Amino acid sequence: MSLNNRRQSLSLEEYVEGVKANNRAVLARAITLVESNAARHMTLAQELLTSIMPDTGESIRIGITGVPGAGKSTFIESFGMMLCEKGHRVAVLAVDPSSSLSHGSILGDKTRMEQLSRHRGAFVRPSPAGGALGGVARKTRETMLLCEAAGYDIIIVETVGVGQSEVSVRSMVDCYLVLMLTGAGDDLQGMKKGMMEMVDMMLINKADGTNIHAANQAKIELRRIVHMLPRMTNGWETKVQTVSSLTGNGMKECWETVEQFYTHLVKTKQFDERRKKQAANWFHSLIEEQLLSSFYESGIIKRELPQLKQSVLDGKVSATQAALALLKKYQGNN
Repeated sequence: MSLNNRRQSLSLEEYVEGVKANNRAVLARAITLVESNAARHMTLAQELLTSIMPDTGESIRIGITGVPGAGKSTFIESFGMMLCEKGHRVAVLAVDPSSSLSHGSILGDKTRMEQLSRHRGAFVRPSPAGGALGGVARKTRETMLLCEAAGYDIIIVETVGVGQSEVSVRSMVDCYLVLMLTGAGDDLQGMKKGMMEMVDMMLINKADGTNIHAANQAKIELRRIVHMLPRMTNGWETKVQTVSSLTGNGMKECWETVEQFYTHLVKTKQFDERRKKQAANWFHSLIEEQLLSSFYESGIIKRELPQLKQSVLDGKVSATQAALALLKKYQGNN
């Protein structure tokens, strides 16, 4: 289907047909549709997701996070190019940090992954985080479904960094990788124990040149540490490997480990269980999102909130009292 450079609205049938045919222009517009907060778009977006649902769920979903400067985007480009050359179709959902001040977003991942974004077997989609917990775009789950329906068998979600809220990434992927640098002890100072317990694989990046020895030492240190941690996946101990996005060394072994992990999940019947948990988490997060939106859009809350907020700022009432008062007004109005 050709859009002929037209920007008019597409019908549900045109969206479904275009996504399933892997028409990139239609896929991009479909993602924009599900990301939209406009009420007029939400019904069509949900109809589209319902229509393509039977064609989803067949991909391997990989989350990639890492300490600042670990080279996530460079790694993903090198890793993605290798997978494409193997015949896989790779979708990268690179989530950019939205500014808490301007609410803008850099959206520079297509520039940073220039080679991969041009490959016919890849689709790179930068999306603003929009203030979502963990820097994960609010509609990342829906975007994954659209990419799966378009035939992408490997979905990579790049997050903005390591932190407590990264649990939101864990809840939507099958395999979770963390990129680290040499000097693992220093890196670990910035990682909470709970974060280390969430990942399935640790990759020490930039293991090349004069850094190879330090990378191998970091691998030894990390393997000693993860051996003592609880296991996120039954029967699977977190793997620690070295990799170089520059030379490509370790990329093949990284993918082999992901395949071994996937095979382990299926063999032990944990894959279906993990997917069900992903769906349940998605379901609950949507309820929470809708409740939050309904609360702040309520007429009585819009009227009462400014005055109560000012009372809190003036020290006339505690934040807890003000919040409970607002919730009581909201509940009484519904």
